[in-house]
Amino acid sequence: MTHSGPVDQDDIIRARNILLASGRRTPREEVDAYRVLAHVSPASALPRLVTALQRLSYDTSVGRHRPDALALCEEALAAARAIDPAEPAREDLLYGALDSCQDRLYAAGRRAEGLALRAEMLALGRAQAARTGDPVVRGLETWSAGLSEDGRYAEAADAMTELMDAFLPVATEPGTLAWSLLRWIAALDDAGRTDEALAVFARLVAMEATESADERGPLACHLYALTGYAQLLATHGRHAQAAAVRQEALAVLTELAATGERRSWSGYQSTFWAVLLPRSGAVGEPPTDGGPLPPSGTTPREWSPDARRRHGDSLGPLREAVDTLAAHATETATETATDSSEDAVTRRLTELIRLQRLLTVRSAVHWEDHHHVLFPDRVRPLFDDGVRLGRRLLRHDPATGAPVLAQLLVDRATFRTAAAEFGPALADFREALDHLGEAPGPVEPGRPAPAVGPDVSGPV
Repeated sequence: MTHSGPVDQDDIIRARNILLASGRRTPREEVDAYRVLAHVSPASALPRLVTALQRLSYDTSVGRHRPDALALCEEALAAARAIDPAEPAREDLLYGALDSCQDRLYAAGRRAEGLALRAEMLALGRAQAARTGDPVVRGLETWSAGLSEDGRYAEAADAMTELMDAFLPVATEPGTLAWSLLRWIAALDDAGRTDEALAVFARLVAMEATESADERGPLACHLYALTGYAQLLATHGRHAQAAAVRQEALAVLTELAATGERRSWSGYQSTFWAVLLPRSGAVGEPPTDGGPLPPSGTTPREWSPDARRRHGDSLGPLREAVDTLAAHATETATETATDSSEDAVTRRLTELIRLQRLLTVRSAVHWEDHHHVLFPDRVRPLFDDGVRLGRRLLRHDPATGAPVLAQLLVDRATFRTAAAEFGPALADFREALDHLGEAPGPVEPGRPAPAVGPDVSGPV
């Protein structure tokens, strides 16, 4: 504890008076009082000091951590460690103090120390599970996320598999289970455990189908699960299966375009979409500075503060890179047409589309998390730009451009679904299937086809 100087009787009386006073006391006054009392009544004061320090570390008036939050969390952790092991509340207080401290260590860029505290959280969770007989070990998910950010994908997948093997037999809420399945799919796929990832994805699709059929879940989430599953199948060469799954997705989107959702939902489906979007193709790239990659299959609020900051900071440089490459691609396209220059145009456009898609996906994830209601207006131009670039590539090199444009149209279709623009979303999806050679059959009798308007956004 950081109380300086000797603790005399006057200090003790003042501390007790602060805590017993009927008036409102500040978090700082509360911490100072418990610091004093922790020296004379550790059994009762230390647990309260831990909680008070953690509360003080976050400034609720401005909605963010204080500049000295790490020092306060480290003090809270020291206080939690000093609690008598016989105290029943010690385990939970220590786990919470470890969690707060690791978060602030990651925020300070001290990732190795943060991961070490996550390992301690896991050890505490294992001891608790062994004592109580609870099959679900607390701390496994946080540990897996930390491993994933550091690129230790095999270990991250092992941790998530251990968690899910214990969680699945006792899971009772499909909504909660869906988010866990997303994390598990991503961990398995990142680790190269393709067959397992596909099996879990098939389970997620079946669960979302049941939920939407029983009106216990949005049709949109069923659609996102289907398009994500189709993409993973295609990525790993299961093209016939992917085509069949896309036809299922078409049926769901056709219903959405005709009738909308069967009932009103809270809006979490756009977050579900944003979690799946980065899995919709090879849009990631390793950080050039050795920094962390966000753990896929999770929302930004589950990333470490370091990963969240780096993700947000990447948007400006990515925008500049896209703009620079767009100018070069235009210059290349106006050169004298030769065999070599034709190849150069294809290469430039393909790389531009890759970077544009990376910018689009990262921006969508960022803005959906930060401005849940307004995010469509923030990112709609990016999806439109991607489709226009795909059309340019198709005109220049049809063989290369057709599958690329199809993916960009599916991206925009799922975005438009998240924005509740179901008719335009269906038009995009039908066009994507046409480019893939999977053109749908005639429109169902009595169900009009959606109007397909022109692509009216400006040039890239």
